[in-house]
Amino acid sequence: MSIQTTQAYLFGRFRVDAGKRLLFVKDELVALTPKAFDTLLALVENWGTVLSKEELMSLVWADQFVEENNLAQHIHLIRKSLGEGSEGVKYIETIPKRGYRFVADVEVLTEPLPAASSARPPVATRPKTQYATSTGGVNIAYQVIGEGPLDLVFVMGWVSHLEYSWKEPSFARFLTRLASFSRLILFDKRGTGLSDAVPLSELPTLEQRVTDLQAVMDAVGSERAALLGVSEGGPMCGLFAATHPERTEALVMIGSYAKRVWAKDYPWGSTEREREEFRSEMKRSWGGPIGIEARAPSMAGDPQFREWWAAYLRMGASPAAALALTQMNAEVDVRSVLPSIRVPALVIHRRDDACLPVEGGRFITSLIPGAKYVELEGKDHLPFAGDQDEILDEIEKFLTGARTCDGAERLFDRVLTTVLFVLFDAPAAAYVQGRREIKGAHQYYARRELALFRGKEIEMTNDHLFATFDGQARAIRCALAISDASARLGRRARAGLHTGECDVAGKTIGCLTAQLGESVARLASSGEVLISHTVKDLVAGSGIEFEPRGAHSLEGLPGEWRLFTVVRGAGK
Repeated sequence: MSIQTTQAYLFGRFRVDAGKRLLFVKDELVALTPKAFDTLLALVENWGTVLSKEELMSLVWADQFVEENNLAQHIHLIRKSLGEGSEGVKYIETIPKRGYRFVADVEVLTEPLPAASSARPPVATRPKTQYATSTGGVNIAYQVIGEGPLDLVFVMGWVSHLEYSWKEPSFARFLTRLASFSRLILFDKRGTGLSDAVPLSELPTLEQRVTDLQAVMDAVGSERAALLGVSEGGPMCGLFAATHPERTEALVMIGSYAKRVWAKDYPWGSTEREREEFRSEMKRSWGGPIGIEARAPSMAGDPQFREWWAAYLRMGASPAAALALTQMNAEVDVRSVLPSIRVPALVIHRRDDACLPVEGGRFITSLIPGAKYVELEGKDHLPFAGDQDEILDEIEKFLTGARTCDGAERLFDRVLTTVLFVLFDAPAAAYVQGRREIKGAHQYYARRELALFRGKEIEMTNDHLFATFDGQARAIRCALAISDASARLGRRARAGLHTGECDVAGKTIGCLTAQLGESVARLASSGEVLISHTVKDLVAGSGIEFEPRGAHSLEGLPGEWRLFTVVRGAGK
């Protein structure tokens, strides 16, 4: 067996692994950006020697022109990471008008390693798991790591398990790097990982995931955060950014999609045959490393990684829950949502992604106004497999730059909104003759239902209601409840819903979306709740059922609109 050596440096409680470009304190990873690590390594390798600022900058930023302030920032970050100042400990000395000197005693180690060794660095100790309470009293598990100036919410795709994520060194390193420039917020979606289990019929829809994310942000005191969605996490983050731009600093989507299944106008999705083959594999082999060849081909031959991936999936979801989530994800379609995003957005996709075709990433970028697109080499779908530093460098550069954007340029008054129009018919004759009608009773009950379903009243008269929602399923259920309450009072109601962009200024709503919602309501029959196809696409997995009502031309509006009637009694 051939032998190679790797060089490491010991000082105080720390170890610098030059070969793996990692810093450890005992057996725990210390988060450092690549350039900060390069700066530390240059100082350590020349310990006891004064390095001028020019020498350090030429070593760290070879063939690049950067300002001297960059070096000062990295020195500050290194000192903070090493805990300088506590108990009088000092590692880096500033020599006025000359440069810097590493003053700690350094021991050089040369360790033999087998050339084909699969040895991995120790994993950082996982952060503390805590819980936030979301709608329905469901407890959402979350973790927070890092103290950066930017809040960053990381949303993993498919299934996840907060604590077992840290068992895989490559995943731990990825998360630790994100935490080196942010306060990183992680969570398990309801029904997965360490969050509360829920009935299979109540697995999280996109709308519920958005609500859960809000609950976690509220629990950690985050008013605004950047969102990073991987694969299936991308559509949810996109919906949050479009619906709540005032709480979204920026959006990053990695290896993601706008629609999961094939269609004539979306040829990059998986076919029904491919989906059925995957579902069959899950039924036969759940508990093993399902899908690893497509999600991490560069790691698929690593026994340790295969074992971790299999356990990660088992701990993330039961076989039945995983199947239900897979089916729900297949119904996701956020193509109508992406053009409404008005925050800085970055889309990253590997050119030969073996799980989701790169064309899907290019398509996403074409729909998000002003989005930046980065296409990288590689086949791995998981961002922490393969060359993760390429991805991390792009994320850090984009997010730290996004924070310097002029906030005045962000159109936070334009948001993705679901509008509800309800038209109240005249009271039934029996109620008028018998004087059993209580004036305004239908308005009272309508307002009560709005409060229960978190709707916002824009206008209420004796014969109509105009309201807005930040969740599509809640809007549908509210419309059904208002219709039922009106019927009990002897008044029939017709309701129409649509989701789209609206310009919001206080209680004033101005947009084509509002006009469309009213037009849909006027097409509805008495007692019917009628919705546009956009609303239908966004409630996948909610259990609400629909029947097609065909394509209709709406007065004063271009094109034809596919409409659906809500089936009563389903998904309540």
